Amino acid sequence: MPGGRLTGEDRRYIAEGLSEGLGYAEIGRRLGRPASTVMREVTRNGGPEAYGADRAERATRERARRIRQDPPRRPRPAEPDGGHGRDPREVEDFAESFTTLLEQQGVPRMAARVLVGLYVTDSGALTATELVQRLRVSPASVSHAVAFLEAQGMIRRERTAGARRERYVIDDEIWLRSTLAAVQMNAVLAAASRRGAEVLGATTPAGARFGTSAEFLLLMGETLQEVMERWRQGRRPTGSADTAAHDAPDTAAGGGSSGSAAGG
Repeated sequence: MPGGRLTGEDRRYIAEGLSEGLGYAEIGRRLGRPASTVMREVTRNGGPEAYGADRAERATRERARRIRQDPPRRPRPAEPDGGHGRDPREVEDFAESFTTLLEQQGVPRMAARVLVGLYVTDSGALTATELVQRLRVSPASVSHAVAFLEAQGMIRRERTAGARRERYVIDDEIWLRSTLAAVQMNAVLAAASRRGAEVLGATTPAGARFGTSAEFLLLMGETLQEVMERWRQGRRPTGSADTAAHDAPDTAAGGGSSGSAAGG
C-alpha cells in the first residue's frame, strides 16, 4: 500500500518500468508512491541500468538482517542548526540517495558523503571532528575526502575569529565554482587537443579526431562561461562570486588550472 514498504511485486513493476524507459515520476504515479521512493529504491540497488527486482529484494533483506544483528550505535549528533520539524529518517534517506547520485557522476564515495553531509546542514559548515562523528568514519578518511573536494573548488576552509579549529564550508555557489573548474580543465584539454592535431596531422583521421575534440571543448567552455555570467548577473553579488569572476582565466586562450569539476 502507499507509504508502506515496497513488495517484491512493486520491485518487479519498477524493473519493468525502467526497461520501458519510464521516469521515476511515472513509475511512482502508477504504483501510487512518491517519485522519491522509486528513486531511492533504484539508486540503492545499482541504478537505472543495473536494477533488478530479485537482486533488489535480496539486498533489502540483507540490509534488514544487518540492522537486526548490528549492535546499537551511538545516536547521531543533533543537527547544529535545529531540526526545523524535519523527519530525520527522511533526511537520512535523501542524503543516501543523493550520495549515490554523486557516486554515479564519478565522485569518490567518501568525498560524496562528506559533501552531502555539509550540503544537508543548514549552516553549511562543519569541523573535521563533527564530520567524523556524523559519518562514523576515521579522521584520515575525512581528510582525504576534504582534499579532493577542495581541489574541485566545491568546499573551502574557514577559521572563525577566536576559534582554534577550522571548519569546512559549502555555500550556494558550489556548482558555480565546480563549473569554473570544469571550464579551466576544458581549456587545458582543448589546447592539448589542438597540439595533438598538429603532431598527428590535421588531415589524418587521428589528427582530425583531435581537431574536432578541440572545437567541441572550446565551444563547451564558451557556453559554460556564458551560463556562469548569466548566473552572476541574476544574483546579488557576493564575495565568493566576485572572486570567481575575477579569478576566471581567459579560457579561449587555453589557459587555466588542472582542476576539474566533480564527475567531469
